Amino acid sequence: MTTVQETLSSWDLFEIKDKELLNFLVGREGGKTSILILDLILEKPYNRNQLAKQLGLDYNTINYHIKIMCAHDYITAERFEKSVFYYPSEKFNNIQKEYRLLKKYVLNR
Repeated sequence: MTTVQETLSSWDLFEIKDKELLNFLVGREGGKTSILILDLILEKPYNRNQLAKQLGLDYNTINYHIKIMCAHDYITAERFEKSVFYYPSEKFNNIQKEYRLLKKYVLNR
């Protein structure tokens, strides 16, 4: 049986300095869904309805993840007319290398 230490070491996860991001993506069951949402938002701004439709997920699921990502300051909200669109935050843009490594780990485990 592989230990947690061996798993972290084999994926170079010990190099992750942002432990908040590590816990956010790896330490929660919703890490994969958050990654799917973040990947779309990295491409272009989306509102909650667009995200739900694009990912085929329930609006409430999207809403839950958006609230958590805003609380962690990984995304930024901006109102445009009657909609609120979400963008990657400056904080999130500064941790892209770690995000890509954690994304690869989460999607392949």
